[in-house]
Amino acid sequence: MPQVGRSYTLSTTTSLPFADAVSRVREELAQEGFGVLCEIDVQATLKQKLDVDREPYLILGACNPSLAHRALEAEVELGALLPCNVVVYERDGQTHIAAIDAQRMLSIVENESLAPVAVEVRERLSAVVERASKP
Repeated sequence: MPQVGRSYTLSTTTSLPFADAVSRVREELAQEGFGVLCEIDVQATLKQKLDVDREPYLILGACNPSLAHRALEAEVELGALLPCNVVVYERDGQTHIAAIDAQRMLSIVENESLAPVAVEVRERLSAVVERASKP
């Protein structure tokens, strides 16, 4: 099961190579009803813009349309916190997968009607992180 990483993520380390972990994350997001709306290759961007070399780091902006709709109905400005980011990165030769902990993130909004959506998003993203990390 994913660990609560910093206070705001669900994270784990996997034995999968970076590219395989990215593929698995995409597959598992789709299984949980999430599409990838945007993708940021941090490694390539920093190389191009700053000529900085770093290990692979990819941010996937994921969205489950029905959950997003429910959340936006409860809190119209919640779009400022969307999409839900999932990251895959290498550090010191290990591949890591981390996703936003929606319960913690949405708690800052202080709208109790978001709680059920936050729980469901957290459960789904936790499942993504867990299943994607398995070889």
